[in-house]
Amino acid sequence: MQEINDNMSEEMKKAAVLNEALPFIREFNGKKVVVKYGGSAMVDDKLKLSVIRDVALLKLIGVKPIIVHGGGKEISKWVRLTGKEPTFINGLRVTDEETMEIAEMVLNKVNKGLVAMMESHGVKAVGICGKDGSMVKTRKKLADGQDLGYVGEVTDVDSKLLDVLLDNDYVPVIAPIGIGDNHESYNINADDAACAIATAIGAEKLVFLTDIEGVFMDPNDKKTLISEMDLPQARDYIRNGVVGGGMLPKLNNCIEAIENGVARVHILDGRLEHCLLLELFTTKGIGTAILKEPLFK
Repeated sequence: MQEINDNMSEEMKKAAVLNEALPFIREFNGKKVVVKYGGSAMVDDKLKLSVIRDVALLKLIGVKPIIVHGGGKEISKWVRLTGKEPTFINGLRVTDEETMEIAEMVLNKVNKGLVAMMESHGVKAVGICGKDGSMVKTRKKLADGQDLGYVGEVTDVDSKLLDVLLDNDYVPVIAPIGIGDNHESYNINADDAACAIATAIGAEKLVFLTDIEGVFMDPNDKKTLISEMDLPQARDYIRNGVVGGGMLPKLNNCIEAIENGVARVHILDGRLEHCLLLELFTTKGIGTAILKEPLFK
């Protein structure tokens, strides 16, 4: 009898979770959600499976997810195998012609692997990059005036190809490679690509999967996690030096996305299994959310 009661208790907990998720499922049904996928969640097989399952679930309950992925660690590995040492300036990879060829090869391999995983969960997916249909147009990006080679910044996103894929029930999986004016390939920072794509398609949400829990008032004190902030607060945190280092460009991307029409941006710890579902479909959520509307009016 005790075993039956325990089993019923577990089933009741599951029912309660589904009941809590219902209003969120209703809210996001038919909405576009861009997931920037990178960090440890891309190299840990268990986490990779968790992320792909979560995205597949989003699709199956009526959300329209789009994945924009990185692949920096894998690119560095293959660059070293050619006898070269990866070089970075201000966090951006110096990308000569040979490195660009390696990056394109590696990102295509990563891209098709993610597509296969998505298909294995009963969801139709298509792997593309910014060159397809001239979707992501780019120009050469400089770092403090220094030439980085084939590193690009996004100048325009043509969303027609994405619209076709979404309207025909596919999940687009996008590698951050753009096309220049002379049809050359450019390596794009995946955060920048995700921000530009989310803006172009009018995404309801943009989610960054990272290797940190979110934004902190004090990075050394995990109790100071900022669960929510609005645009004025985000600008204040930057101006007052609360946010710095690697989080600074990410938060600037969040602000830019919201200023250009994205309703809400989330910074989540991709090392936590099912972080997407916890943030989107529970009342408490995790990580840091940047909101379009002020928290207090």
